[in-house]
Amino acid sequence: MPQLNVDNVSDKINEYQTIASAANQMMHDFMVRLPYFMVALSVLLLFWLLSILFKKLVTKLLSKTHTHRNLIRVFQRIGGALIIFVGLMVAMVIAIPGFTPAKLVGALGIGSVAIGFAFKDIFQNLLSGILLLLSEPFRIGDQIVSGEYEGTVEDIKVRATTIRTYDGRQVVIPNSQLYTSALTVNTAYKRRRLELTIGIGYENDINEAKAEILKALKQSETVSKLAEPSVVATEFGGSSIDLKVRWYIDDGTQANKVASIHEVIVQIKSNLDAAGINIPFPIRTLDFSDVSAKALANHIFHLQSQTEKSAANAQSQSQPELQAKPNQAPPQ
Repeated sequence: MPQLNVDNVSDKINEYQTIASAANQMMHDFMVRLPYFMVALSVLLLFWLLSILFKKLVTKLLSKTHTHRNLIRVFQRIGGALIIFVGLMVAMVIAIPGFTPAKLVGALGIGSVAIGFAFKDIFQNLLSGILLLLSEPFRIGDQIVSGEYEGTVEDIKVRATTIRTYDGRQVVIPNSQLYTSALTVNTAYKRRRLELTIGIGYENDINEAKAEILKALKQSETVSKLAEPSVVATEFGGSSIDLKVRWYIDDGTQANKVASIHEVIVQIKSNLDAAGINIPFPIRTLDFSDVSAKALANHIFHLQSQTEKSAANAQSQSQPELQAKPNQAPPQ
């Protein structure tokens, strides 16, 4: 038994010595590599400062041109990311012995088919974002329509574009969708045309109504004075003659569009009412000249007559009972 205890103690001591030796070796290796880690961290910090300096330099050089403002974002984001990536590679080569970028590429398997399929959508959105920033079909602050979404562009990133809808919601749209699908830019041009349809009665004069509508458009402050509005009769409606009213506004934003439509409708309604021009309600005409229609009308009239006779008979039968009640002797 004493021999066994001595052996156990000896094994424990050897185990602790192994652990301590390994820890000391790790600490020694760390202390040996510590200067390299400090140099790698300094290199990474230097490249990070270079990326910031690069972004400021690009802003200073390209901010003078107002035609391609998105080029600043392209060079800042792509150039800054490349500088930091190069700095990271240099720092890892300094800090880790035997590390090369080729080993990193092989370890990640960037050239494999599986990774290629996995990053297909990401690369597609990335390329589409770069092309959008270069071609500039729209800019930050523009109001666009993409599919079922409409709003103001808040940010154009490399992967996706963020818009704010008119009811205050944020929508993130992938750049590949914006680049490959139809896109409407409502504020691409400063001036914008609006239109609405107004119906007047058949008894009213079209030229008089047209003159009153044009007068109302001239009285509206939101209507552009740089382009002539127009009023054209388009069709004979079911209860009115339809007139198509078109005018322009100098600011094509959504808020100005809604305000202009409201002002024009109010002004046109006021002028037409003052001129005695009718804006009719929908009218439906029923034609009973057909034989089946006459038979239906006669049947309805017959049913109505029977109902009236039944009501009259019920009323005549109830009158004697009402007259007999006062002649009855009161209860004892």
